[in-house]
Amino acid sequence: MSYAVDFVNVSTTGLESSPVVEALAGLRANEARYYKNKYDHVFTVTPAEQAPQVLDWVTGILAQEREIVIASRPLEVSAFEVDGLRMAYVFYESGLAVNVMYGLAEGAKRAVGFKLSDGMEVPEELADRFKFARQKSKLAGTIRGSYFVIKGEH
Repeated sequence: MSYAVDFVNVSTTGLESSPVVEALAGLRANEARYYKNKYDHVFTVTPAEQAPQVLDWVTGILAQEREIVIASRPLEVSAFEVDGLRMAYVFYESGLAVNVMYGLAEGAKRAVGFKLSDGMEVPEELADRFKFARQKSKLAGTIRGSYFVIKGEH
């Protein structure tokens, strides 16, 4: 069942099995606040097993672009279009959040972003390939993030 993420009253619903559940819930709420403030979009998530097409699209891009396979179990996904961008998110049990920003116009920006919840280790499949910058968030503590540009058509 899909539900809108509340960034005022942060909930761990759907993320309970994560060892960094509070930080992951804060990270998810941080994303919800961003989309509400920037685009007036309500950030909605769905259990990963209920939206396999979203998970397949994100994992396909990771595999085809960089031969990356995320080892952690996907918990929730989100997919939407806003301001000419096709967006998709996968929130993993480890505390990792992967997002795809795919500009729909020819030549538009397209990238994959990785965000690490406060308290989690860098996943082995990303550790030697990316450097992570830090940012502070009132909702999520310290978020570490990195990204790569998508070169192919997806």
